[in-house]
This record gives sequence, C-alpha cells and structure tokens, in this order.
Amino acid sequence: MQIDTLILGAGAAGMMCAIQTGERTLVIDHAKAAGEKIRISGGGRCNFTNLDIQPENYLGQNPHFHKSALSRYTQWDFIELVGQHGIAWHEKTLGQLFCDNSAKDIIAMLMDEMAKAGASLWLQTSLADLSHADGMFTAVLESGGKRKTVQARNLVVATGGKSIPKMGATGLAYDIARQFGQTVTETRPALVPFTFPEGRFKALAGVAQPCRMYAQGPSFDEALLFTHRGLSGPAALQCSSYWTEGQPIHINLLPSAALAQHLKTVRTQIGKRNLTTELTNFMPQRLVDFLKGEMDLSGNLGDLSDARIDALEQAFTAWELFPGGTEGYRTAEVTLGGVSTDGLSSKTMAAKDLPNLYFIGEAVDVTGWLGGYNFQWAWSSGWAAGQEIRAKA
Repeated sequence: MQIDTLILGAGAAGMMCAIQTGERTLVIDHAKAAGEKIRISGGGRCNFTNLDIQPENYLGQNPHFHKSALSRYTQWDFIELVGQHGIAWHEKTLGQLFCDNSAKDIIAMLMDEMAKAGASLWLQTSLADLSHADGMFTAVLESGGKRKTVQARNLVVATGGKSIPKMGATGLAYDIARQFGQTVTETRPALVPFTFPEGRFKALAGVAQPCRMYAQGPSFDEALLFTHRGLSGPAALQCSSYWTEGQPIHINLLPSAALAQHLKTVRTQIGKRNLTTELTNFMPQRLVDFLKGEMDLSGNLGDLSDARIDALEQAFTAWELFPGGTEGYRTAEVTLGGVSTDGLSSKTMAAKDLPNLYFIGEAVDVTGWLGGYNFQWAWSSGWAAGQEIRAKA
C-alpha cells in the first residue's frame, strides 16, 4: 500500500495535520478512539486554546522556535474553526476557553474535517517496524494480529510524550527521532502535582487557597489545592514546569491582602480578638489550624507588637517549601523536553537533514503553560507541517 503521508497519532496535532494534508493521508493510532487526551481534558470540556497566546508562555531549549507556527496559525484561527462547527464555548479564567457542552465536540469537529479532507484513520493499529530508503518510509503496521506494510513519502510523528501512560503514552516519538539521527533533550513530567514525604498535608486534603507561587521561573497567581499526597491546583501545576529536584517552591498565601496593615488597624478596634479568628477572614479554618504547627499564631491582636505583625506577614507571604518530588508521568498533563528543535525547521516542523520527516505537538521540546497553551501548540504545529506537505504535493 502506497500513500503520500503517514501520520502516527490521532491526537490533537495529528488530526490537525491530516486536515491539511487531505487525500492519500493515513492516520494511525493504537487507541480504540481518536483524541483520547482531548476527551479527558479540561474536566471533559477541553480547554482548547487561550485568548492570550504569547511566546513567553512556552518552555523549551530554544525560546524562539515556537514563534513561527504560533504566529501563522493563531488561537483566533482555531476559534473561527470552532465557530464554523457551531460549538458553543466560554472563557473560564485567565483567557482559558472551554466547550460549553463536551470535549467530544472538538473531537467530532476534527473527525469531520479529516473526513472532508479525504484522510483515512486506522484505530487499534500499532507500528511494528519502520525504515527509510530511496526517499520513502516503509512502515509495518499491526492490527488484530495481522500486519500490513505501508509506504509513504512523508512521515509525521504526532505520538505525544510520556504523560499519562495508562492511556498508552510511550516514548515512541523519541525512539523514532533517535533512529533517524535526531537529538532528544532530557524529558520530565510537567504540569504535575508536587509530593511531600510522610503525608505532610494529609490533614488539609481538599482545602484550596488563592496564592502567588513560583519555583525557578515566573510567579503564578492561581489556586493552590492541598492533597493527601502534597500540593496540586493550577498554581502548583504551573510551577512544576520550572521546578527541579532539591529546589524550593515559594508561596504567598495572601497575594491580594495587606495583612500587616489590616492587623494593625483591627488591633486598635478589637484588641481582644484572637489572631487565629481574624486569620479565618483570609483563609479556611483548616488551613489556619494547620499553620499553627508551622508558625506562632498564639495570642490576641492587642498583644501583637508591630514587629511581630510584620514577621507574620513575611511568614504568610514567603512560605518556602521543599517538595520530595512530583507524582510523575502518571498524572502529568504534559512532558517537558522531547525532540530537540535544533534539528527541526521552525516553519515546517520537518527534520533539517531528512525533510520528509516531521515532528509535531507534545513530542517536540516545546511545552506550554496550563490553560490551553499546549492545545494551541498542537493545532499550530500540526497546521504548519500539514501546510508544508500540501505545498510539496
């Protein structure tokens, strides 16, 4: 069987690429259904992009690589496509766009566009062998115990990273990259909860608190969620992409409150009020009770000196913690690192020394923030590769 383009992976990037390449394109995936990570994303409603896509919202060894694809296929282009299919959506917070109904609407849209373009989709199909000679890729595909050999002029690797292995995620993209002489940067879980030894925050499981949090990068004003394993919520997930083992994380539990000024004012009015009682105006009672073991919260407001009030504010706004680790790829939303961008064209996503080999989406060393940024990278990189393949046809 001879085709023009073989796309490995029926996820966001792979399907977007197939929509561009059209006829004589075959998309394969080992899963029973296409777009499984789309289906579970955003609590089942798919945070499909963000209104404020900026280059600085992405990590990678080359901070400029992603600019080309993101500028040529933007969030507005994808929003227009969503609108053409009558999919209702809403902005949640911080520019994050979600489907009103279901993430399955996005999958149905992509499947419909693929069908209109004439691309074929084989599910429950895996790659058994891959080689390249005389300008053609030869892939041995296996499905239901049977094998079929396919030859393709173009090969697009859209198999993602290692995150959420229970859904079948593997390092296949990295194996293929190495097979054809591409460098793979170190990978690690990203957008993943932190863990702490000995169930440090077990008593706080389920408690959430707005905070400002940073590791070795930018700070994030988002919600922090305490769990029986450690710290989660948007703030923790964002910071995990910038954290390395052995380093601290820094938390401001009161980013929008001038605690010292407030306590000094109330001290003159209700001096007999207990400090912990007043603190419950700023955070949940369970968190206040827990923090009694972390810092001195004894006494009434009238007993507090200016120096002690200032010290309390410092303690609440500069809480330093040392995570034991993260929950790993098991719960990580994305994989940091991947196929090195040094060997890829930022315009076409093709390997520089083998221009009919493409890497797109999460497989590449481009990782976005939480909030629709990684989906937009999938749409943009898939579109860029697809445009190049169609132009060469």
